[in-house]
Amino acid sequence: MPSRWEQVVVDAEDPARLARWWAEALGYVIVNEAPDEVEIRRTPSELPGLLFTPVPDAKQVKNRLHIDLRPDDQEAEVERLVGMGARSVDVGQGDVPWVVLADPEGNEFCVLASRTARRVSPNSR
Repeated sequence: MPSRWEQVVVDAEDPARLARWWAEALGYVIVNEAPDEVEIRRTPSELPGLLFTPVPDAKQVKNRLHIDLRPDDQEAEVERLVGMGARSVDVGQGDVPWVVLADPEGNEFCVLASRTARRVSPNSR
């Protein structure tokens, strides 16, 4: 029997603050909050979740794993996320149909174009 995907763990300098930021960004809820971790999910019973845990050091290099978001309106979503504290970042992506942002602790993520607005091949993001 294969494993079940439970959560993605996100190292954070301030897990509670970052978990709240991502919960607002994704429309998720906090399902567990303890001094050493905070977990968010779409609903309390729906997996996978995002688990934020404390680390003593700041992020140093580009993420090797990141989240892709696909809103109905890419431009409006980028504006909303930047208004919440995200910032545009250049990770060498060049001219692409997605926008690379970083959360308040510098974790990169992508905001993709809506599926109906996509002008890239079906095999690309």
